[in-house]
Amino acid sequence: MVRVRFAPSPTGPLHIGGVRTALYNYLFARQNGGKMILRIEDTDQTRFVPGAEQYIIEALDWLGIKFDEGVHIGGPYGPYRQSDRKAMYRQYAEQLIRDGWAYYAFDKPEALEAKRKEYEAQKKTFQYDCNTRLQMENSLSLGMEETQRRIVAGEPYVVRFQFPDNIDITVHDMIRGDVTMNSRLLDDKVLFKSDGMPTYHLANIVDDHTMEITHVIRGEEWLPSAPLHVMLYKAFGWEAPQFAHLPLLLKPEGNGKLSKRDGDRLGFPVFPLEWHDPKSGEISSGYREKGYLPEAVVNMLALMGWNPGTEQEIMSMDELIKLFNVEHISKNGAKFNLDKAKWFQHEYFQKLSDEAVADMLEVQMKEHGVEADHAYVVKVAGMMKERITFPGELWETCCYFFQAPTEYNEKDVAKRWTPDMHIHMSKVIEILNTVPFEYDAIHKALLDDYIAANGLNTGKVMNSLRIAVVGRTVGPDMITLVMMLGKDETISRIQKAIDKLKTE
Repeated sequence: MVRVRFAPSPTGPLHIGGVRTALYNYLFARQNGGKMILRIEDTDQTRFVPGAEQYIIEALDWLGIKFDEGVHIGGPYGPYRQSDRKAMYRQYAEQLIRDGWAYYAFDKPEALEAKRKEYEAQKKTFQYDCNTRLQMENSLSLGMEETQRRIVAGEPYVVRFQFPDNIDITVHDMIRGDVTMNSRLLDDKVLFKSDGMPTYHLANIVDDHTMEITHVIRGEEWLPSAPLHVMLYKAFGWEAPQFAHLPLLLKPEGNGKLSKRDGDRLGFPVFPLEWHDPKSGEISSGYREKGYLPEAVVNMLALMGWNPGTEQEIMSMDELIKLFNVEHISKNGAKFNLDKAKWFQHEYFQKLSDEAVADMLEVQMKEHGVEADHAYVVKVAGMMKERITFPGELWETCCYFFQAPTEYNEKDVAKRWTPDMHIHMSKVIEILNTVPFEYDAIHKALLDDYIAANGLNTGKVMNSLRIAVVGRTVGPDMITLVMMLGKDETISRIQKAIDKLKTE
């Protein structure tokens, strides 16, 4: 049974890169008939942010990334929050010490800082490792008698992993192949802190093992830690899961990881939902509140670092599950592309039913105190949705179907409405009053029998008609718009424009 987990820390809002990691885990699990677990890794209590855990759960639920087990739904391998599993980690740390894979370290923060400065003065970088550990205050250098005395006396300590000296450690990565690192390049990481909490490294390995995780799919920022994790599995005598380290999401321009500052600077969200920082009060924008459809966000993210090996770009969640392949994930970072994000949003908006778009439009109409027959609203929605990318654009794009203009765009008027235009608009009224109110009849009478027959500029006359009816030179086919508004409403709008613009 394939079992994967998404294991975020509740230290703030969920970055869109973290969402992609959750998505890839979900696609892999579903494709293989496996289980998807949500585990909250809150071992670093100093960075805990109230509300972050619920934000993560709500964001993934909005996107349709569902879990089989987790902190919010329970399951047979719980609890799924590391702080609730606190009591179990110490025994594993002590097991590593007994088996010679870890040791107690009593070094005070000021002593470690002094050692770092000592090395800096020699233009070197201090690392607590196989070369330096015997110079420090730990059970390896002090001996067990002194170590026990300090522990009994209540002296604070941490537990560090003891890397064997000068061995090559190979991590097999499903995306990158074999990655090998020598133990002399690795520092003896802290596994258990003086506050009684495990660090990420110990808790992560213990939890993955006890929850029977078979595949660890995570960001490439954890690749440097993978040799330690492989060695921890070896130290415990456990079989390691398969690893896959995902490429970073990069800035739209330049190099480096996509950050909130990039989003603020270029005007796009880097979080799935709007986030209200409980400490600073700062509000960060979210894809949901910007009007993005969750299906569009999922499709966009899936293709940032992975492709199905075809030209297909629009894929439902079910299609993504069917096509997903870890081996097709790129080793290189994927640049965020705002234009592409908007393209996906537009494509998915077009897939909405006219009824669904009408429902969105009616909410905005109500906010503007406007009502209309529902069937008419559905017809407007169907006609206009191809011009829409975000739901928030609906009222601005469609308002003239429900309200006559009270102002006329000055630039459009200056360009199109010549001093004699009131004569031509009066002729349009005459045509509407005399010919059958049918598309073909109006089209022929206006464009052929009047404009073309008199050698008039079609663009100038028709755009002036649009100004009269809409207030600016935007909108669908003009005759279609006239048919939608009806004869009386159209004539009323034209007459108002003639009266106002003739006097200005």
